[in-house]
This record gives sequence, C-alpha cells and structure tokens, in this order.
Amino acid sequence: MPIEALVATRGTDTAAEATRAPKQSMDSEVFMHLLVTQLRNQDPSSPMDTNEMIAQTTQLASMEQLTSMAKMDEENFSLQMRIAAAALIGQSVTYTDDAGKPVTGTASSVSYAAGVPTVNINGKDVLLDRISGVVSATAAAPDTAAPAPAPATTPVSA
Repeated sequence: MPIEALVATRGTDTAAEATRAPKQSMDSEVFMHLLVTQLRNQDPSSPMDTNEMIAQTTQLASMEQLTSMAKMDEENFSLQMRIAAAALIGQSVTYTDDAGKPVTGTASSVSYAAGVPTVNINGKDVLLDRISGVVSATAAAPDTAAPAPAPATTPVSA
C-alpha cells in the first residue's frame, strides 16, 4: 500500500506531498502511521487481536534497534578509516593514479573533508581507498647506522 494514498485520506493533500518521491525504506514513523491507520480502519465486529498488536510493537522496537546498530557500525567504520589514514603520515605509500600506474611517495598529511579521508602524497591528495601499499619509513630507506658484520676469522694454532 503506497504511503501517499494514506496521506491523501487525511485531507492535507498538498502539491508538495503529491510530488514527493515515496520512501524506499520503512522507518518507525511509517510503521506507526500504518499501525494507526490499521486500527482506525478495523472492523468493529472483529477487532485486532492484542497479541498481534504486541507482536507488531515488538517488531517496531527490533527495527529501531537494528537501525541504531547499523548507524553505529557506519560511524565505527568511518572512525577506523580516519585512524588508518592518520597512521599513514610519514610512511612510504603506493597508490594507483588515474592512468592506472603505481605511484610511490611519502604521506605528509590527511584531510577528513570528504566522505573518504584523503592522504596528501608528494603534494597530491589521494583517496584512502586508492592506496594499495604501505612501507614504513625505516624500511623504505636502508639503515646506514648499523655496523657492518665483522669478517670471520680463523683461529691460529700455536
């Protein structure tokens, strides 16, 4: 049953309501509107079963909890992307450019202005999901401070 048909029966049909796009997902407002409409239009000789009403109310509560959990998961994923992007600063990273070639450079800063964090690599802003590899700064440059191994000596017998 389309939601717009229910709105029109309330006597508040306006041009804005007539032209709006139907909702693609069911939220608690739509659910409550359907439940109230069902109660208003029930047959007085055969009223709605209270067990059925309780079941529907329970479904509403479950739907709200699932919606809340989905939002929390989305926020956690966003936070994880921000942490991952920040951890790249100072690292040698590889990404694929627009021509499809791998480019390697050092990540110098991160921006959270877009939906996906962008990492500045050698002066170019790159979306986090385009980065294909990371090498720590110490692994990227050979360590020259380490002493060279001593040459093996053969014991001299006296």
